[in-house]
Amino acid sequence: MTEIQAIIIAIVEGLTEFLPVSSTGHMIITENLLGMDLSDANPESEFIKAFTVIIQFGAILSVVVLYWKRFFVLNNEPLANAETAPAWKKLLHKFDFYWKLFVAFIPAAVLGLVFSDKIDELLGDVRVVAVMLVIGGIFMLFCDKIFNHGNEETKIDEPRALKIGFFQCIAMIPGVSRSMATIVGGMQQGLTRKRAAEFSFFLAVPTMFAATAYKVLKLFLNGGVEMLTSHISVLLVGNVVAFVVAMAAIKGFISFLTKYGFKAFGWYRIVVGGLILVLPLLGVSLQMVD
Repeated sequence: MTEIQAIIIAIVEGLTEFLPVSSTGHMIITENLLGMDLSDANPESEFIKAFTVIIQFGAILSVVVLYWKRFFVLNNEPLANAETAPAWKKLLHKFDFYWKLFVAFIPAAVLGLVFSDKIDELLGDVRVVAVMLVIGGIFMLFCDKIFNHGNEETKIDEPRALKIGFFQCIAMIPGVSRSMATIVGGMQQGLTRKRAAEFSFFLAVPTMFAATAYKVLKLFLNGGVEMLTSHISVLLVGNVVAFVVAMAAIKGFISFLTKYGFKAFGWYRIVVGGLILVLPLLGVSLQMVD
């Protein structure tokens, strides 16, 4: 992988990670357009797949920077019956923000470990991405009407956080979109579009950090130390670019989603997924670079 390819893929990651269009799916499409071989026959394929996960670290840093006041402030609201509450309950109340994120993170952590190899197999199949883009796009044309009952007063308690976490697991299928799954999950639990989107951003931090750490650890255990060290400049460039681009994308997305909802993203997904499915049937190669 060249630095130019890394920059292009990182731009795609930063633009799409927090939009409901599937960042993983778009990176797979981009890799195909760039003529990158993701088959097992290519010794570089393992690093390319790892790269798409590792540069998510740059994207999640953008969330921490933009929302640092929410990330590094403890809960100072009074606890009901504080005098008689056990110590563990007081502790969870103090770290309420982190506790809810942990609860929502659990389903993806468990299922991600169980189905890790299967997910890696799907990462190389652009047809799976295309089909899921279309299916998700059709759903998004109607989800605003289906879940248009959000309330600013709705609190994210443990049951709601856990249910949103299970919605996030749907995004293990390339092309679904982690952002879309968690935002829809939040809206299904009674959150407004804006609050559901913000919780989706927050949940991305432990989820994507764990995915990055697991991928790096797996490479180390499988003798991939040399692979990572020999591509360190590419990884650094990818993370920096993803960080900068994601910062801009997050700011624009919250404003757009609050005003217009999901319909535009739905049509975009249908068009992109449809083209990927139709063009090969017409004899048009998806590879812009051979």
